Amino acid sequence: MIVVSDMMGTLTRGSPMLGLVDWIRHHQGRLQAEWLVAYMLPGYFLGKMGWIDLQRWKQTTMVASLAWLDDVTPEKFDRVCEWTVEHNLWPKRRQDAIARLGEHVQNGAQVYIASSVFEPMARHFAHRFGAQAIGTPVQVENGRARLSGGLVSSERKIQEVLARLGVERVDYAYGDTYMDIPLLENAVHPVAVYPDRRLWDRAKECGWEIMGQMQ
Repeated sequence: MIVVSDMMGTLTRGSPMLGLVDWIRHHQGRLQAEWLVAYMLPGYFLGKMGWIDLQRWKQTTMVASLAWLDDVTPEKFDRVCEWTVEHNLWPKRRQDAIARLGEHVQNGAQVYIASSVFEPMARHFAHRFGAQAIGTPVQVENGRARLSGGLVSSERKIQEVLARLGVERVDYAYGDTYMDIPLLENAVHPVAVYPDRRLWDRAKECGWEIMGQMQ
C-alpha cells in the first residue's frame, strides 16, 4: 500500500520561512532576522485578508528565503533544514495527522511526504515517524543555494509522486489546501486534513474523508 501526504498545513502548523529566520537569528545575526520578519509581514497580512493568494505567497517567499543564507555548503544547508524541523516544524506538528500516518507505517505501508518544501527539510521531518520524502530539490553552488527545478507543488506534486514510485495511483493521500486537490484526486482514499474553504467544498462534493475543522 502506498500512502502520500502533503506536509505544510497537513502535518505541521509551522513555517519553513520562520524556521530559517530563527536559524539566521542564532547564526547570522539578530538584525538580519528582524529585517526579514519585517519584510514578510505585509505579504502575510495581505494573504490573511484574502487580497493575495496566501499559498502562492508562502511558496514564493520560501524560494526567496534561499538567498538569505550566507556561505552555503551542502552540509550546511542540510543542518539548516534539520534546525528548522527541530525548532519549528516538528514542535508544531499535528499530532492526529502524524498518528494516522504512523499507523500506516506500522501496518507496513510505504509512506511518503510529498511537499513543495526543500527536500532535505521534508526528509528530516519524515524520518521522525518512519516515512520517506519527496520534496523540492535544491542545488548548492559557489556558496549559494537555489532550486534545481520547479517547486514540487500542485499538479507537479502528483506527477513527481507517480513518476518516482512508478505507479498510476496511490492508496491514501492527505492534503490541506486546494493546491493538494490533484494529489487527492489520484488516490483511492483521499483525506482532507484541516482543509481550507476550497478543499472543504471539494471534499464535501466528492464525499472525501475530512479530518479536523476547516481552516
